[in-house]
Amino acid sequence: QVQLVESGGGLVQAGGSLRLSCVASENIFSFNAMGWYRQAPGKQRELVAKITSGGSTNYADSVKGRFTISRDNVKNTVNLQMNSLKPEDTAVYYCNAHLFVGSWYDYWGQGTQVTVSS
Repeated sequence: QVQLVESGGGLVQAGGSLRLSCVASENIFSFNAMGWYRQAPGKQRELVAKITSGGSTNYADSVKGRFTISRDNVKNTVNLQMNSLKPEDTAVYYCNAHLFVGSWYDYWGQGTQVTVSS
C-alpha cells in the first residue's frame, strides 16, 4: 500500500510563503503523476498543481505564477512552493499519486492545513 506523508502546512499572513512536502513510501518514478489538491470548507477538492513522471507540470489558473511544484527523485519527495499567499488559498492540502497498473489508481495523503490570514 502506497503511503504519502505531507508536511509544511501552517498559519501565514497574506503575502507570505510556505513550502509543502510529500514523502512517498515508494519510488516516485513508479507513478504516472503526482500532485497537490486542496479542499476549502464547503467546497469540492480541486487540483492545485501536478507533475508527471516526465517532468511536465500543470497548475490551476488561480495559482499560476505564485506556486511551483517540483520533485526530488532521490528523496521520493514532491514539493509545493507557495509564494504570495492569499486568504483564498486557505484549505487542507492533499498530496496525490496517480498510477496506472491495468487500471488507474489514486493514493492520497492525510492532508495538511494551510491558513492564510488577511
